[in-house]
Amino acid sequence: MELSRRSVFMAFILSFIIFSCTHTSRSNFPSANESLTTSGAIRIWCDKGFTVEEDEALQQVVSNWEKQTGNKIKISFYTNDELPQKTERAMKAGNPPDIMIGYSAETELNPRLAWEGKLADVSDVIESVKSFYPETVLQAIHFYNNVDKKRSYYAIPIHQGTIHIFYWRDLLKQVGKTESDIPKDWNGFWEFWKQVQDKLRSQKKQNLYGLGFPYSIGAADTYYTFEQILEAYDIQIVNSKGQLLLNEPKVRQGIIDSLEWYAKFYQQGYVPPDAINWFNPDNNRQLLNRTVVMTPNATLSIPAAVRQDFNTYRNKLGILEYPNKPNGKSMRYLILLKEAVVFAVSENQKTAKEFLTYFIQPKVMGDYLKAIGGRNLPVHQLIWKDPFWKNPKDPHVLSAAKVLTQRQTRPYYYVQHPAYSVVLDENVWGKALNRIIGDRISPQQAADEAIERIKQIFEQWQ
Repeated sequence: MELSRRSVFMAFILSFIIFSCTHTSRSNFPSANESLTTSGAIRIWCDKGFTVEEDEALQQVVSNWEKQTGNKIKISFYTNDELPQKTERAMKAGNPPDIMIGYSAETELNPRLAWEGKLADVSDVIESVKSFYPETVLQAIHFYNNVDKKRSYYAIPIHQGTIHIFYWRDLLKQVGKTESDIPKDWNGFWEFWKQVQDKLRSQKKQNLYGLGFPYSIGAADTYYTFEQILEAYDIQIVNSKGQLLLNEPKVRQGIIDSLEWYAKFYQQGYVPPDAINWFNPDNNRQLLNRTVVMTPNATLSIPAAVRQDFNTYRNKLGILEYPNKPNGKSMRYLILLKEAVVFAVSENQKTAKEFLTYFIQPKVMGDYLKAIGGRNLPVHQLIWKDPFWKNPKDPHVLSAAKVLTQRQTRPYYYVQHPAYSVVLDENVWGKALNRIIGDRISPQQAADEAIERIKQIFEQWQ
Protein backbone atom coordinates (compact mmCIF):
# COMPACT_ATOMS: atom_id res chain seq x y z
CA MET A 1 0.00 0.00 0.00
CA GLU A 2 1.32 3.44 -0.92
CA LEU A 3 2.59 5.46 2.03
CA SER A 4 0.70 8.58 2.86
CA ARG A 5 2.39 11.95 2.67
CA ARG A 6 2.37 11.99 6.46
CA SER A 7 4.29 8.69 6.54
CA VAL A 8 6.90 9.97 4.11
CA PHE A 9 7.25 13.13 6.17
CA MET A 10 7.76 11.08 9.33
CA ALA A 11 10.38 8.98 7.51
CA PHE A 12 12.18 12.19 6.63
CA ILE A 13 12.01 13.45 10.22
CA LEU A 14 13.63 10.25 11.46
CA SER A 15 16.39 10.44 8.85
CA PHE A 16 16.99 14.11 9.62
CA ILE A 17 17.19 13.41 13.34
CA ILE A 18 19.87 10.81 12.59
CA PHE A 19 21.65 13.30 10.35
CA SER A 20 21.45 16.08 12.92
CA CYS A 21 22.76 13.85 15.67
CA THR A 22 25.62 12.48 13.62
CA HIS A 23 26.60 15.90 12.34
CA THR A 24 26.65 17.66 15.66
CA SER A 25 28.36 14.97 17.70
CA ARG A 26 31.94 15.59 18.72
CA SER A 27 32.91 12.09 19.76
CA ASN A 28 36.40 11.15 20.88
CA PHE A 29 37.77 14.68 20.75
CA PRO A 30 41.48 14.70 21.59
CA SER A 31 42.78 17.69 23.48
CA ALA A 32 44.95 20.25 21.72
CA ASN A 33 47.95 19.12 23.75
CA GLU A 34 47.52 15.36 23.32
CA SER A 35 50.73 13.70 22.22
CA LEU A 36 50.84 12.00 18.83
CA THR A 37 52.01 8.83 20.49
CA THR A 38 50.23 8.98 23.85
CA SER A 39 48.38 5.72 23.26
CA GLY A 40 50.61 4.29 20.55
CA ALA A 41 47.58 4.37 18.24
CA ILE A 42 47.16 5.98 14.85
CA ARG A 43 44.77 8.92 15.09
CA ILE A 44 42.23 9.36 12.31
CA TRP A 45 39.89 12.33 12.03
CA CYS A 46 36.98 11.79 9.68
CA ASP A 47 33.74 13.35 8.48
CA LYS A 48 30.66 12.17 10.31
CA GLY A 49 28.59 10.03 7.97
CA PHE A 50 25.15 11.02 6.75
CA THR A 51 23.81 7.85 8.32
CA VAL A 52 24.87 5.78 11.32
CA GLU A 53 25.75 2.96 8.92
CA GLU A 54 28.53 5.02 7.36
CA ASP A 55 30.36 5.52 10.64
CA GLU A 56 29.81 1.91 11.63
CA ALA A 57 31.17 0.68 8.29
CA LEU A 58 34.41 2.64 8.74
CA GLN A 59 34.74 1.45 12.33
CA GLN A 60 34.38 -2.12 11.06
CA VAL A 61 37.22 -1.58 8.56
CA VAL A 62 39.36 -0.24 11.40
CA SER A 63 38.45 -3.16 13.68
CA ASN A 64 39.29 -5.74 11.00
CA TRP A 65 42.68 -4.14 10.35
CA GLU A 66 43.46 -3.96 14.07
CA LYS A 67 42.74 -7.69 14.43
CA GLN A 68 44.94 -8.52 11.44
CA THR A 69 47.91 -6.37 12.42
CA GLY A 70 47.75 -5.87 16.16
CA ASN A 71 48.00 -2.11 15.61
CA LYS A 72 45.54 0.32 17.16
CA ILE A 73 43.55 3.21 15.68
CA LYS A 74 41.73 5.96 17.50
CA ILE A 75 39.08 7.42 15.22
CA SER A 76 37.25 10.70 15.84
CA PHE A 77 34.27 11.97 13.84
CA TYR A 78 33.53 15.64 13.11
CA THR A 79 30.95 17.45 11.05
CA ASN A 80 31.68 18.09 7.40
CA ASP A 81 32.11 21.82 7.98
CA GLU A 82 34.02 21.44 11.23
CA LEU A 83 36.68 18.95 10.11
CA PRO A 84 38.80 21.37 8.02
CA GLN A 85 38.62 24.05 10.72
CA LYS A 86 39.52 21.60 13.48
CA THR A 87 42.42 20.32 11.39
CA GLU A 88 43.78 23.80 10.75
CA ARG A 89 43.72 24.58 14.46
CA ALA A 90 45.55 21.34 15.19
CA MET A 91 48.14 22.14 12.52
CA LYS A 92 48.85 25.49 14.15
CA ALA A 93 49.20 23.76 17.51
CA GLY A 94 51.63 21.28 15.95
CA ASN A 95 49.37 18.36 16.77
CA PRO A 96 47.35 17.18 13.77
CA PRO A 97 46.06 13.61 13.52
CA ASP A 98 48.04 11.05 11.54
CA ILE A 99 45.28 10.70 8.94
CA MET A 100 42.41 12.99 7.93
CA ILE A 101 39.55 11.71 5.76
CA GLY A 102 37.09 14.33 4.53
CA TYR A 103 34.96 15.79 1.74
CA SER A 104 35.22 19.55 2.14
CA ALA A 105 38.95 19.26 2.77
CA GLU A 106 39.37 18.07 -0.82
CA THR A 107 38.22 21.35 -2.31
CA GLU A 108 39.01 23.77 0.52
CA LEU A 109 42.08 22.57 2.42
CA ASN A 110 44.21 19.72 1.02
CA PRO A 111 45.60 21.55 -2.04
CA ARG A 112 46.86 24.36 0.22
CA LEU A 113 48.37 21.98 2.78
CA ALA A 114 50.20 20.16 0.00
CA TRP A 115 51.48 23.50 -1.35
CA GLU A 116 52.79 24.39 2.11
CA GLY A 117 54.60 21.05 2.44
CA LYS A 118 52.41 19.88 5.31
CA LEU A 119 51.22 16.62 3.76
CA ALA A 120 53.19 13.40 3.38
CA ASP A 121 53.89 12.14 -0.13
CA VAL A 122 51.70 9.03 -0.58
CA SER A 123 52.94 8.02 -4.03
CA ASP A 124 54.06 4.67 -2.62
CA VAL A 125 50.44 3.93 -1.67
CA ILE A 126 49.00 5.17 -4.96
CA GLU A 127 51.45 3.34 -7.22
CA SER A 128 50.02 -0.06 -6.34
CA VAL A 129 46.55 0.90 -7.61
CA LYS A 130 47.35 3.73 -10.01
CA SER A 131 46.51 1.75 -13.15
CA PHE A 132 42.97 1.14 -11.81
CA TYR A 133 42.11 4.81 -11.19
CA PRO A 134 40.59 7.17 -13.79
CA GLU A 135 42.85 9.96 -15.02
CA THR A 136 40.51 12.63 -13.62
CA VAL A 137 40.84 11.11 -10.14
CA LEU A 138 44.63 10.95 -10.40
CA GLN A 139 44.70 14.60 -11.49
CA ALA A 140 42.60 15.55 -8.47
CA ILE A 141 45.16 14.17 -5.98
CA HIS A 142 48.33 15.28 -7.80
CA PHE A 143 49.25 18.48 -5.93
CA TYR A 144 52.16 20.89 -6.13
CA ASN A 145 54.46 21.11 -3.11
CA ASN A 146 55.96 24.60 -3.09
CA VAL A 147 58.48 23.64 -0.39
CA ASP A 148 59.95 20.69 -2.29
CA LYS A 149 59.20 22.33 -5.67
CA LYS A 150 57.54 19.24 -7.10
CA ARG A 151 54.19 17.71 -8.00
CA SER A 152 53.29 14.39 -6.46
CA TYR A 153 50.44 12.42 -4.92
CA TYR A 154 49.52 13.91 -1.56
CA ALA A 155 46.06 12.40 -1.08
CA ILE A 156 44.40 9.00 -1.46
CA PRO A 157 40.92 8.88 -2.99
CA ILE A 158 38.40 6.94 -0.92
CA HIS A 159 35.32 7.38 -3.08
CA GLN A 160 33.84 9.85 -5.54
CA GLY A 161 30.64 11.60 -6.46
CA THR A 162 29.21 14.20 -8.79
CA ILE A 163 26.12 16.33 -9.01
CA HIS A 164 22.73 14.80 -9.84
CA ILE A 165 19.14 16.05 -10.02
CA PHE A 166 16.65 14.51 -7.58
CA TYR A 167 12.91 15.08 -7.90
CA TRP A 168 9.49 13.78 -6.88
CA ARG A 169 7.79 11.67 -9.54
CA ASP A 170 4.45 11.78 -7.74
CA LEU A 171 4.43 15.59 -7.78
CA LEU A 172 4.93 15.50 -11.54
CA LYS A 173 2.04 13.06 -11.76
CA GLN A 174 -0.18 15.57 -9.99
CA VAL A 175 0.26 17.96 -12.91
CA GLY A 176 -0.09 15.26 -15.55
CA LYS A 177 3.63 14.86 -16.27
CA THR A 178 6.10 11.98 -16.21
CA GLU A 179 9.87 11.69 -16.57
CA SER A 180 9.49 11.23 -20.33
CA ASP A 181 8.06 14.77 -20.53
CA ILE A 182 11.19 16.37 -19.10
CA PRO A 183 13.14 18.07 -21.91
CA LYS A 184 16.79 17.23 -22.52
CA ASP A 185 17.76 20.67 -23.87
CA TRP A 186 19.15 23.27 -21.47
CA ASN A 187 16.46 25.97 -21.57
CA GLY A 188 13.57 23.54 -21.87
CA PHE A 189 14.78 21.50 -18.90
CA TRP A 190 14.84 24.39 -16.45
CA GLU A 191 11.63 25.97 -17.76
CA PHE A 192 9.90 22.64 -17.16
CA TRP A 193 10.32 22.93 -13.38
CA LYS A 194 8.96 26.47 -13.40
CA GLN A 195 5.90 25.20 -15.25
CA VAL A 196 5.45 22.41 -12.72
CA GLN A 197 5.46 24.96 -9.88
CA ASP A 198 2.94 27.14 -11.70
CA LYS A 199 0.58 24.18 -12.19
CA LEU A 200 0.95 23.02 -8.59
CA ARG A 201 0.24 26.54 -7.37
CA SER A 202 -2.91 26.59 -9.51
CA GLN A 203 -3.99 23.54 -7.46
CA LYS A 204 -3.62 25.66 -4.29
CA LYS A 205 -0.30 24.12 -3.29
CA GLN A 206 1.16 27.50 -2.41
CA ASN A 207 4.12 26.27 -0.38
CA LEU A 208 5.72 24.22 -3.15
CA TYR A 209 8.65 25.50 -5.21
CA GLY A 210 9.84 24.15 -8.52
CA LEU A 211 13.57 24.40 -7.83
CA GLY A 212 15.77 23.66 -4.82
CA PHE A 213 18.81 25.71 -5.86
CA PRO A 214 21.16 26.80 -3.03
CA TYR A 215 22.23 30.48 -2.95
CA SER A 216 23.94 30.79 0.41
CA ILE A 217 27.49 31.51 1.47
CA GLY A 218 27.27 28.85 4.16
CA ALA A 219 26.66 25.88 1.84
CA ALA A 220 29.31 24.23 -0.30
CA ASP A 221 26.36 23.10 -2.43
CA THR A 222 26.17 26.67 -3.74
CA TYR A 223 29.58 26.56 -5.36
CA TYR A 224 29.14 22.91 -6.38
CA THR A 225 26.04 23.93 -8.34
CA PHE A 226 27.39 27.20 -9.71
CA GLU A 227 30.68 25.66 -10.85
CA GLN A 228 28.59 23.11 -12.79
CA ILE A 229 26.64 25.99 -14.37
CA LEU A 230 29.92 27.61 -15.47
CA GLU A 231 30.91 24.27 -16.99
CA ALA A 232 27.58 24.12 -18.81
CA TYR A 233 28.34 27.49 -20.42
CA ASP A 234 31.95 26.43 -21.16
CA ILE A 235 33.39 29.22 -19.01
CA GLN A 236 37.00 28.33 -18.19
CA ILE A 237 38.41 30.23 -15.20
CA VAL A 238 41.89 28.65 -14.99
CA ASN A 239 43.94 27.10 -17.80
CA SER A 240 46.05 23.94 -17.67
CA LYS A 241 49.11 25.99 -16.59
CA GLY A 242 47.30 27.37 -13.55
CA GLN A 243 46.86 30.83 -15.07
CA LEU A 244 43.70 32.87 -14.54
CA LEU A 245 41.69 33.69 -17.65
CA LEU A 246 39.56 36.35 -16.00
CA ASN A 247 40.96 39.18 -18.14
CA GLU A 248 39.44 37.67 -21.26
CA PRO A 249 36.21 39.57 -22.15
CA LYS A 250 34.33 36.38 -23.03
CA VAL A 251 35.13 34.88 -19.62
CA ARG A 252 33.93 37.97 -17.77
CA GLN A 253 30.75 38.04 -19.86
CA GLY A 254 30.22 34.35 -19.25
CA ILE A 255 30.42 34.86 -15.48
CA ILE A 256 27.96 37.78 -15.74
CA ASP A 257 25.53 35.72 -17.79
CA SER A 258 25.82 32.70 -15.47
CA LEU A 259 25.20 34.79 -12.36
CA GLU A 260 22.22 36.47 -13.99
CA TRP A 261 20.83 33.12 -15.17
CA TYR A 262 21.19 31.52 -11.74
CA ALA A 263 19.87 34.49 -9.75
CA LYS A 264 16.74 34.89 -11.85
CA PHE A 265 15.11 31.70 -10.52
CA TYR A 266 15.26 33.12 -7.01
CA GLN A 267 14.15 36.56 -8.13
CA GLN A 268 11.20 35.09 -10.03
CA GLY A 269 9.99 33.16 -6.97
CA TYR A 270 10.78 29.62 -8.11
CA VAL A 271 13.13 28.92 -5.18
CA PRO A 272 12.30 29.00 -1.44
CA PRO A 273 13.11 32.46 0.01
CA ASP A 274 15.36 30.99 2.72
CA ALA A 275 17.67 29.40 0.11
CA ILE A 276 20.05 32.33 0.69
CA ASN A 277 20.55 31.06 4.25
CA TRP A 278 20.83 27.30 3.67
CA PHE A 279 23.61 25.15 5.04
CA ASN A 280 24.86 21.94 3.43
CA PRO A 281 21.99 19.62 4.52
CA ASP A 282 19.20 22.10 3.82
CA ASN A 283 18.53 21.36 0.16
CA ASN A 284 18.22 17.68 1.17
CA ARG A 285 15.78 18.63 3.88
CA GLN A 286 13.71 20.84 1.57
CA LEU A 287 13.29 18.03 -0.96
CA LEU A 288 12.60 15.33 1.61
CA ASN A 289 10.10 17.65 3.27
CA ARG A 290 8.49 18.13 -0.16
CA THR A 291 8.93 21.89 -0.13
CA VAL A 292 10.68 21.71 -3.51
CA VAL A 293 9.98 19.51 -6.52
CA MET A 294 13.65 19.03 -7.43
CA THR A 295 17.14 19.83 -6.20
CA PRO A 296 20.71 19.19 -7.36
CA ASN A 297 22.96 17.29 -4.96
CA ALA A 298 26.53 16.05 -5.12
CA THR A 299 26.08 12.65 -3.43
CA LEU A 300 23.37 10.02 -3.06
CA SER A 301 22.57 11.22 0.45
CA ILE A 302 18.97 12.06 -0.51
CA PRO A 303 18.02 8.55 -1.66
CA ALA A 304 20.06 7.15 1.25
CA ALA A 305 17.69 8.94 3.64
CA VAL A 306 14.67 7.04 2.27
CA ARG A 307 16.38 3.78 1.31
CA GLN A 308 14.43 1.75 3.86
CA ASP A 309 11.14 2.99 2.42
CA PHE A 310 10.88 0.82 -0.70
CA ASN A 311 8.03 2.70 -2.39
CA THR A 312 9.61 6.10 -1.88
CA TYR A 313 13.10 4.97 -2.89
CA ARG A 314 12.05 3.04 -5.98
CA ASN A 315 8.91 4.76 -7.19
CA LYS A 316 8.42 8.25 -5.80
CA LEU A 317 11.95 9.67 -5.76
CA GLY A 318 13.53 10.13 -9.18
CA ILE A 319 17.08 10.87 -10.29
CA LEU A 320 18.18 12.62 -13.49
CA GLU A 321 21.33 13.56 -15.28
CA TYR A 322 21.89 17.20 -16.14
CA PRO A 323 20.45 18.30 -19.48
CA ASN A 324 22.66 18.95 -22.48
CA LYS A 325 24.70 22.14 -22.41
CA PRO A 326 23.23 25.29 -24.01
CA ASN A 327 25.32 24.52 -27.11
CA GLY A 328 23.66 21.11 -27.39
CA LYS A 329 26.69 19.05 -26.31
CA SER A 330 26.58 16.50 -23.50
CA MET A 331 27.38 17.75 -20.00
CA ARG A 332 30.84 17.26 -18.55
CA TYR A 333 30.62 16.65 -14.81
CA LEU A 334 32.80 17.97 -12.01
CA ILE A 335 33.87 15.21 -9.63
CA LEU A 336 34.14 15.38 -5.86
CA LEU A 337 36.39 13.07 -3.90
CA LYS A 338 36.51 12.01 -0.31
CA GLU A 339 40.25 11.92 0.31
CA ALA A 340 42.58 10.62 2.97
CA VAL A 341 45.77 12.53 3.72
CA VAL A 342 48.72 11.74 5.98
CA PHE A 343 50.39 14.66 7.72
CA ALA A 344 54.09 15.29 7.20
CA VAL A 345 54.70 15.75 10.95
CA SER A 346 53.12 12.40 11.84
CA GLU A 347 55.40 10.09 13.75
CA ASN A 348 53.30 7.17 12.51
CA GLN A 349 53.54 7.73 8.76
CA LYS A 350 54.62 4.17 7.94
CA THR A 351 51.77 2.56 9.87
CA ALA A 352 49.27 5.15 8.63
CA LYS A 353 50.20 4.34 5.04
CA GLU A 354 49.92 0.61 5.77
CA PHE A 355 46.35 1.13 6.99
CA LEU A 356 45.41 3.18 3.91
CA THR A 357 46.98 0.58 1.63
CA TYR A 358 44.74 -2.00 3.30
CA PHE A 359 41.66 0.26 3.12
CA ILE A 360 41.86 0.85 -0.65
CA GLN A 361 42.18 -2.84 -1.53
CA PRO A 362 39.25 -3.64 -3.87
CA LYS A 363 37.67 -6.22 -1.54
CA VAL A 364 37.94 -4.03 1.56
CA MET A 365 36.83 -0.82 -0.15
CA GLY A 366 34.11 -2.57 -2.13
CA ASP A 367 32.57 -4.09 1.00
CA TYR A 368 32.78 -0.73 2.77
CA LEU A 369 31.02 1.14 -0.05
CA LYS A 370 28.24 -1.44 -0.21
CA ALA A 371 27.86 -1.33 3.57
CA ILE A 372 27.11 2.39 3.38
CA GLY A 373 24.35 1.68 0.86
CA GLY A 374 26.04 2.97 -2.27
CA ARG A 375 25.72 6.58 -1.13
CA ASN A 376 29.22 7.19 -2.52
CA LEU A 377 30.75 5.69 -5.63
CA PRO A 378 34.00 3.76 -6.26
CA VAL A 379 37.17 5.09 -7.87
CA HIS A 380 38.79 1.66 -8.36
CA GLN A 381 37.87 0.04 -11.70
CA LEU A 382 37.72 -3.47 -10.26
CA ILE A 383 35.08 -2.41 -7.73
CA TRP A 384 32.86 -1.17 -10.55
CA LYS A 385 32.67 -4.76 -11.83
CA ASP A 386 30.62 -5.80 -8.81
CA PRO A 387 26.95 -6.34 -9.90
CA PHE A 388 25.90 -4.10 -7.01
CA TRP A 389 26.77 -1.02 -9.10
CA LYS A 390 24.82 -2.25 -12.16
CA ASN A 391 21.63 -3.37 -10.46
CA PRO A 392 18.67 -2.22 -12.63
CA LYS A 393 16.45 -2.46 -9.56
CA ASP A 394 18.37 0.37 -7.88
CA PRO A 395 17.70 3.45 -10.06
CA HIS A 396 19.80 5.84 -7.97
CA VAL A 397 23.03 3.84 -7.78
CA LEU A 398 22.65 2.78 -11.41
CA SER A 399 22.18 6.34 -12.67
CA ALA A 400 25.08 7.71 -10.60
CA ALA A 401 27.34 4.89 -11.77
CA LYS A 402 26.44 5.61 -15.38
CA VAL A 403 27.49 9.25 -15.05
CA LEU A 404 30.85 8.44 -13.46
CA THR A 405 31.73 5.59 -15.81
CA GLN A 406 30.27 6.74 -19.13
CA ARG A 407 30.18 10.54 -19.10
CA GLN A 408 32.99 13.08 -19.36
CA THR A 409 34.28 14.32 -16.00
CA ARG A 410 36.89 16.74 -14.71
CA PRO A 411 38.22 17.87 -11.31
CA TYR A 412 37.83 21.36 -9.88
CA TYR A 413 40.33 24.09 -10.73
CA TYR A 414 42.31 23.60 -7.52
CA VAL A 415 44.15 20.90 -9.49
CA GLN A 416 45.55 23.55 -11.84
CA HIS A 417 46.32 25.92 -8.98
CA PRO A 418 45.80 25.40 -5.22
CA ALA A 419 44.74 29.06 -4.84
CA TYR A 420 41.38 28.03 -6.26
CA SER A 421 40.77 26.04 -3.07
CA VAL A 422 40.60 29.41 -1.27
CA VAL A 423 38.12 30.68 -3.87
CA LEU A 424 35.89 27.74 -2.99
CA ASP A 425 36.55 28.00 0.75
CA GLU A 426 35.46 31.64 0.71
CA ASN A 427 32.48 30.70 -1.47
CA VAL A 428 33.12 33.63 -3.81
CA TRP A 429 30.19 32.60 -6.02
CA GLY A 430 27.82 32.42 -3.05
CA LYS A 431 28.85 35.93 -2.04
CA ALA A 432 28.28 37.20 -5.58
CA LEU A 433 24.79 35.69 -5.69
CA ASN A 434 23.97 37.18 -2.28
CA ARG A 435 25.07 40.59 -3.54
CA ILE A 436 22.66 40.31 -6.48
CA ILE A 437 19.74 38.95 -4.49
CA GLY A 438 20.20 40.63 -1.13
CA ASP A 439 21.91 43.90 -2.01
CA ARG A 440 20.24 44.22 -5.43
CA ILE A 441 23.40 45.06 -7.31
CA SER A 442 23.70 44.20 -10.99
CA PRO A 443 25.16 40.89 -12.20
CA GLN A 444 27.89 42.97 -13.87
CA GLN A 445 28.96 44.53 -10.57
CA ALA A 446 28.73 41.21 -8.72
CA ALA A 447 30.84 39.52 -11.40
CA ASP A 448 33.47 42.25 -11.29
CA GLU A 449 33.67 42.02 -7.49
CA ALA A 450 34.06 38.24 -7.69
CA ILE A 451 36.71 38.53 -10.41
CA GLU A 452 38.64 41.07 -8.37
CA ARG A 453 38.55 38.88 -5.27
CA ILE A 454 39.75 35.81 -7.21
CA LYS A 455 42.63 37.85 -8.63
CA GLN A 456 43.58 39.01 -5.14
CA ILE A 457 43.61 35.42 -3.88
CA PHE A 458 45.84 34.27 -6.74
CA GLU A 459 48.20 37.22 -6.27
CA GLN A 460 48.78 36.11 -2.68
CA TRP A 461 50.11 32.78 -4.00
CA GLN A 462 52.75 34.21 -6.32
